[in-house]
Amino acid sequence: MAVTTRRITRALVSVYEKAGLEELAKSFVQAGTQVVSTGSTAAKLESLGVEVTPVEAVTGFPECLGGRVKTLDPHIHAGILADMTNPDHARQLKEMDIQPFDLVVVNLYPFEATVLSGADPASCLERIDIGGPAMVRAAAKNNASVAVITDPADYPLAAERVRSGTGFDHAERQALAAKAFAMTASYDAAIAEWTDKHWTSTDDADTGTGSAPANLTRTWRLSHKLRYGENPHQEAALYLDPLDRTGFAAATELGGAKAMSYNNYVDADSAWRSVWDFADQPAVAVVKHSNPCGLAIGDDIAQAHRKAHACDPMSAYGGVIAANRTVTLAMAQQVKPIFTEVIVAPGYEDQALDLLKTKKNLRILKVERPPRHQPSLRPIDGGLLVQSQDLIDTPGDNPANWRLVSGKEPDDRTMRDLAFAWRAIRSVKSNAVLLAHDGATVGIGMGQVNRVDSSHLAVERANTLDRGNNRSKGSVAASDAFFPFADGLEYLADSGVIAAVHPGGSIRDEEVIEAAKQAGMTMYLTGTRHFFH
Repeated sequence: MAVTTRRITRALVSVYEKAGLEELAKSFVQAGTQVVSTGSTAAKLESLGVEVTPVEAVTGFPECLGGRVKTLDPHIHAGILADMTNPDHARQLKEMDIQPFDLVVVNLYPFEATVLSGADPASCLERIDIGGPAMVRAAAKNNASVAVITDPADYPLAAERVRSGTGFDHAERQALAAKAFAMTASYDAAIAEWTDKHWTSTDDADTGTGSAPANLTRTWRLSHKLRYGENPHQEAALYLDPLDRTGFAAATELGGAKAMSYNNYVDADSAWRSVWDFADQPAVAVVKHSNPCGLAIGDDIAQAHRKAHACDPMSAYGGVIAANRTVTLAMAQQVKPIFTEVIVAPGYEDQALDLLKTKKNLRILKVERPPRHQPSLRPIDGGLLVQSQDLIDTPGDNPANWRLVSGKEPDDRTMRDLAFAWRAIRSVKSNAVLLAHDGATVGIGMGQVNRVDSSHLAVERANTLDRGNNRSKGSVAASDAFFPFADGLEYLADSGVIAAVHPGGSIRDEEVIEAAKQAGMTMYLTGTRHFFH
């Protein structure tokens, strides 16, 4: 294929969004470019002084079906797809009396904006563009001869190339074509995501894959680049789901002189998800490096924050705070003296917001809704792992279904603490052991490579981070997976833990149960595991 620079003598322009056409129109007039256009685009160009050939004058067929058919015609698509470096293509065009295009300028019906507006399914369906993507793909395929412009940001460049008479060289046309293919792929992926949510899937019947479709099609749109990633030498950016403007990634930043960092987003997202495991009561999470250093419920949000912060005040320094209720002035007054990177909540009292804004480096985020139950995606080399989210929603997460295997049934207060601890353990990186008392974490052992180390860490944190008070005595424990040996549980019992809850399922369950009985400890098995890697 010859690499050529092609002057732009004939252009096809069909755009939904008309902004930015003025400079391009001016260049068409100056260069005497032949312009073929459709409907409202033609009217706009004519108002800007461009002599336009209506598309129906080329096709010999009127626009019909309410605008569904305008450009789907061989007189248009042969003119786009003819590779003018191929003598046979050029001959056929001449025989059919069809003129080739050098430039195609197209943007599409606003499908995503229509979905986000809350439009009904019929209206969304009508915003699925057919002719536009067909023209874009045809022009992109035929980049040997045609330049395709899909991004209004490229209008000034196109205008300069039309006006100067230089056109685009082949490498530039290829770059524009790659951009166009990415645009149509993203557009189709958004449609696929919408249909997946609104139309019945046939995967169960046809492939037996159930919630794992044969093709996982999603798209994310660049929001902005971040200063760097997890470490300063890593590049990073934030991408948004084009059909979701209310999720955590689209949080409104109400205050803070510094932009959110990659690590801020990771930690704040973890904290935001943690507090909504307790949607039925005020809850606060304090998170550092994606692990809670404090998690608590309370009669009000200020009390929940006090209790969460008290778990590990040292680690709370430079952490992230999430609340599942409106932040009150009382809570804001507690937060103000604490160096905090980010606070996220569904709302803020006016006085609370004013007070928090006095901390210039505190990023203050408002998120409209709780996290949705979306698939969890994790890239691996050459592939993608997909799983449903781990939620507190299985039968084993309901204390009424737990199996008492040691000790007597506890009093109501202890049972409430066990239920709290079991919900809280989901947010802790494995291996995880957590101690709780009075609706708050008092010691957390997370991310250890064995469960006995997690048990030691939980007790150590409980008893060294509160002025040396023995907080493990009288507390309850939760473990995200079974105790493989009795040693971890025995250490908890020796440290004063009075009750424990864990999944069970080890080949040594009976040894662990016997150790609990010997210690006089109440112990429940849930049959449900909450690993978090």
